[in-house]
Amino acid sequence: MNRALRYAAVGMVTAALLAGGSAAAFAAPQQVHTPAAAVAAAPAKATLTAKASVTTVKAWQEFRITGATKGLKPGAKVTVQQKQGKKWVSLPAQAPVNAKGSYAIRVKLGIKGVNELRIASGGAVSPVVKVTVR
Repeated sequence: MNRALRYAAVGMVTAALLAGGSAAAFAAPQQVHTPAAAVAAAPAKATLTAKASVTTVKAWQEFRITGATKGLKPGAKVTVQQKQGKKWVSLPAQAPVNAKGSYAIRVKLGIKGVNELRIASGGAVSPVVKVTVR
């Protein structure tokens, strides 16, 4: 390779590095990813709704919590959580999300008074549902 051609090649690589970083120097333009494209490809956060079939029950009387999901795959497990003091505790009540994105969970509570419940799956949680146990 002659000296003029080498200087021209080095000059083009240097200009590309200064203009757009190392990826721009060696990649074809369509292979360079921009931050805006990466943000647009990020999946949407999952959401959950919840509604209790009753507002008041006797201790250990069964009721249902139903709701819908967005962003969860069919078969994903949703779990009932109960507020105990300042902590949310997962109860042994789970159900899978169906093909339409909804769920129904059978629940029995023994702690008398107003119980605050929510549905959780992964990092998503539903709004709080209150059920009073007598």
